Amino acid sequence: MGFHVPTPQELEEAREVFESNEPRDLFYRAATALVELTMRDATSLNVTEALAVLLQTWNKAFYRYKKFDHQHFSDIKHVVNYHQQALADFRQRSIESFCDTDEATVKGVFESFEKVLGPVGATKCLHLLAPRFFPLWDRAIAEAYGLALRQRGRNAERYCCFMRIIKEQCNELGGEQAIGRNPLKAIDEYNYCKYTKGWI
Repeated sequence: MGFHVPTPQELEEAREVFESNEPRDLFYRAATALVELTMRDATSLNVTEALAVLLQTWNKAFYRYKKFDHQHFSDIKHVVNYHQQALADFRQRSIESFCDTDEATVKGVFESFEKVLGPVGATKCLHLLAPRFFPLWDRAIAEAYGLALRQRGRNAERYCCFMRIIKEQCNELGGEQAIGRNPLKAIDEYNYCKYTKGWI
């Protein structure tokens, strides 16, 4: 495959380092719970509001140059609603089921979200909406995987390549059953600690 597959032990070590050094994980857990509640109509919040919780904390760099105003919120709501059925289908799946026939749909969904949120914010939202299907990346992680990000709107093919790599890593690790938790979150914590922060 050409990419390092972290061992279960490395994933656990990364998790400990991540939890010790990254307080923003609280917002990930809160946003994940909020999205789940909105899916069950168990809260007065809507999906876009739940996504905003994570975007305002995990994607702060993006908002140095763009206001999170009514129009931006409306744009996020539009892409979520437009791709509602595809996202609902993907939410029921794991990345291990990702196949060639999914690529056209994934590219279309990713392109829509990328236009509104950039290539990093797009994956954060998509991951929250389908947490076992869409992996997370940032610029440092994408570059470490040989997929350095291009201008906004030109990264859908690279994201599909990234999905194929992460799928292979999950398969090598034995999937969620072997890891004992969501493998996409576990691999992201490892990638973030190693490539984004250099903590390990």
